[in-house]
This record gives sequence, C-alpha cells and structure tokens, in this order.
Amino acid sequence: MPQPTDPGGIRVTIDERVLERVPDYVLGLIAVPALDVPRDHPAVRRLLAAAEATVQARGLDKAGVATLPGIAAWRDAYRAVGLNPNRFPCAAEAIARRVAKGDRLPRINALVDLCNAVSLATSLPVASCAVGSVVDELAVRPAGGTETFLPLGQPDAAEHPEPGEVIYADRAGRAHSRRWNWRQSHVLATGTGPQRLLLTVEAADPAGAAQVDAALDRLGDALAELGDPPAHRLRLDRTVRTGSPFAAETVTVGRPS
Repeated sequence: MPQPTDPGGIRVTIDERVLERVPDYVLGLIAVPALDVPRDHPAVRRLLAAAEATVQARGLDKAGVATLPGIAAWRDAYRAVGLNPNRFPCAAEAIARRVAKGDRLPRINALVDLCNAVSLATSLPVASCAVGSVVDELAVRPAGGTETFLPLGQPDAAEHPEPGEVIYADRAGRAHSRRWNWRQSHVLATGTGPQRLLLTVEAADPAGAAQVDAALDRLGDALAELGDPPAHRLRLDRTVRTGSPFAAETVTVGRPS
C-alpha cells in the first residue's frame, strides 16, 4: 500500500465536476492532529440527548424530515448527481429520520456522538474521519468505478462504487464513502484511543457557508470541552476548491473574534 509522502500535509480537494452539478456545495473541515478519543464525555452526552429531544419535539414524520432546509438541499443535490434520495438519504437525513420516529441513536464514542449531535442540530451531514492512513490527498470527486470501498464494520466485503458516483477518495485508489455522504468507509471509522482526525461538515444550498461556519463553531466549542489540543478549520467551496486543513496557517478552531 502506498504510504503518505507528507503525513502532515493531507490536501483536501473538491473536483470541479462535482461543483458543476452542485455549485452551492460547501465543505467545512476541522483538523485534529492528535486526540485520545474517550468512549464517553458528559458534555457530549448532554448535547446529543438535547439534539434528539429537539428533533422529537417537532413531531416530524419522514416527509417532514425531508423538508428541513439543510436536508431538502441535500435531496436536490443527490438528484443533481443522479442519486435517488428516497433510496439513498444523505447521512443527516438518515439519522434525523431515525430520531424523529422516537429512536435513540446508538452511542459509539465521544467524537462520533458529537458529530451526530451537531448533525441533528443543523440538519447537515457531519462526520468524524480517522485519516491516519490517508495517502496525501482526499478528494470529493466522481468515481472511476475501480476504487475499493470497505463497508463500515465489513472490511472483508470490498465494493466498487459506480462510475460517476460522488465519493471521497485518496491516491491509493480507495473510496472512503459511497454515494457522497450516504455511507462512510471502515478505513475512516473513528474508534477510541489516540486518533488523527478530520471532522467534516457539508452543505448544499446558497446559505451553506453560514450554515457550515455555525456547525464548525459548535464542533469547536465541544472540542474545547474535551480538552482537545489546538486544531484548525478550513472551508472549501467553488471559490476555494482545495486546501490543507492540517497546515499551520489554517485558521485556528473557535468562534472568530
């Protein structure tokens, strides 16, 4: 397997072909160079319970969840790239549907639970990605169809994305998502213990920049509660398509002064 030539310099890129189909796509990133991820944390526990209660208090059915602004924009984005959002709901819609039915999300660990809490609160896909093995670049791009995807929890059941399907991919020929943000790969799964992490927030409508910034603020505040070491944030869109979130010059996480 190819090894990173510059472990500190992972470059994240949005392919132009994605932005041609979804010009309002915004990708927010928080780089966490090193964090000992706990199984649980009181602050995160409270955030997730409050977010679940808020969703359930709205009394939404499946159709109602689909009309939430952030999720509605993602349904349009999925259609724009040839996906059926009823069959393949974006990550934010999938967990919101589950909670709206009265279910409680499984508690995985403090980082995954935090991302689920912020996703429920903002109706945006939010993910924690363990990027210690990512080779140099992570690109949001159409698949060629030959990339290898290892399903979460089933690393021995390799798949290949459909040609043209939007994926996160690295230079080693690995797909780290299916159907944009519908499913995350086993390779990027965040576990407990020491981790090198990239947190992602995605929006797909004209107000996306403000929505992503607000979600990044929520994540940054919670990371401070976890006693996280200095992290960095970056926002990519059609004006700035590429950047290195782990680079020292990236804006430090926290609410802008």
